[in-house]
Amino acid sequence: MSQRQVLQVFEQYQKARTQFVQMVAELATRPQNIETLQNAGVMSLLRPLLLDVVPTIQQTAALALGRLANYNDDLAEAVVKGDILPQLVYSLAEQNRFYKKAAAFVLRAVGKHSPQLAQAIVDCGALDTLVICLEDFDPGVKEAAVWALGYIARHNAELSQAVVDAGAVPLLVLCIQEPEIALKRIAASALSDISKHSPELAQTVVDAGAIAHLAQMILNPDAKLKRQVLSALSQVAKHSVDLAEMVVEAEIFPVVLTCLKDKDEYVKKNASTLIREIAKHTPELSQLIVNAGGVAAVIDCIGSCKGNIRLPGIMMLGYVAAHSENLAMAVIISKGVPQLSVCLSEEPEDHIKAAAAWALGQIGRHTPEHARAVAVTNTLPVLLSLYMSAESSEDLQVKSKKAIKNILQKCTYLPALEPFLYDAPPNILKHVVGQFSKVLPHDSKARRLFVTSGGLKKVQEIKAEPGSLLQEYINSINNCYPEEIVRYYSPGYSDTLLQRVDSYQPLIN
Repeated sequence: MSQRQVLQVFEQYQKARTQFVQMVAELATRPQNIETLQNAGVMSLLRPLLLDVVPTIQQTAALALGRLANYNDDLAEAVVKGDILPQLVYSLAEQNRFYKKAAAFVLRAVGKHSPQLAQAIVDCGALDTLVICLEDFDPGVKEAAVWALGYIARHNAELSQAVVDAGAVPLLVLCIQEPEIALKRIAASALSDISKHSPELAQTVVDAGAIAHLAQMILNPDAKLKRQVLSALSQVAKHSVDLAEMVVEAEIFPVVLTCLKDKDEYVKKNASTLIREIAKHTPELSQLIVNAGGVAAVIDCIGSCKGNIRLPGIMMLGYVAAHSENLAMAVIISKGVPQLSVCLSEEPEDHIKAAAAWALGQIGRHTPEHARAVAVTNTLPVLLSLYMSAESSEDLQVKSKKAIKNILQKCTYLPALEPFLYDAPPNILKHVVGQFSKVLPHDSKARRLFVTSGGLKKVQEIKAEPGSLLQEYINSINNCYPEEIVRYYSPGYSDTLLQRVDSYQPLIN
């Protein structure tokens, strides 16, 4: 056998291996093939090919593994159990940029599924190697490493701390300053995933100087980058007053308000979330947002979108209004109440209705003027029907009831209260009658109207426990009128009159 024929055997073997990994990598892109590949024992066949003498076979084998592991946690588990991770980590440090990208992709695909799988990656020493990849000259290698680190940090504070301890944060801050937009996006996302778990982790991101660089990118034309930047700033600001103030000091106002008008729905949502996370901490931070025109801008934003995109804006108005009378009045003046009422009536999702109910309660609970501003939008009957509806979620019922109580206890606008005399259940009726008992003694016009509208008659029909608070309120109302008027409107009075007619002896001259 000639030398040529001998070498041909090796060439054919190499060609077969190449063809095999390429086909598996291709097949792994379609979900319907995954189970068949798994049952055919694809994992154990790919593993030795990671150590192949031919670099392209190594890379394609890694790519195929990544695609498989990405598909479900069973396959990701098989990568861990098959002892493939140490091999990948070793290769990350040694091999060329193509292999590094593929190996980092496998780590990301395994780590994304659960904290346990992410922990397996940490345990095999991958973090140090991934962090070294953040300094690679090739942006694609950096990007692949950032993806993997972000997916590990996403799960919980312990894993996030492990990423921080490996020295990733300063290098991630350098990555957001790189020219490549894809690298900026994923680096901002990773910083967001690290910051979200605790104030201490958010502080490490702040200490690395991330805030100023993130703030500068709020107006970047790339929508996906803006989403990540706004998310990262929100995850820092949410933890404490100090962290929120640091975000504000990076001069994000009024610049961030332009994002509320963005064409991209998620930019709008993340901008609203950032403003909410700042507003919730203190009256001073809320006032700063009001002064920048933030409340009016959020209300416009709520009007221009639907569904979950509205939710952070609705909550933000509630947080601002909760702080003080003046801040609640700022929401009213900016026409926030009609917009929240629309959300309450229009939105199909209970959790969004519940947020709107809560926000309206926070606005109306301060003074009679605040309560009236909510009551005139005809919001109270809507809240009552949501509270009474068997179809409403428990959370929506609780929030609607609380909002009704908050508003009723301050409401002196009687036309809005009167329908409640007829429709409200006993636990709400008590508060309604209580408000009438406060207003009627001091308002003769209202007393007359209360009689002519049938209100007084309705009050007489209410069955209250003797000595109860409700009975006291009814007595207070009755004391506003002459005894014969009260008697006249009491149930059974006409029968009493008829009895008197029956027993009356006519006067005969």
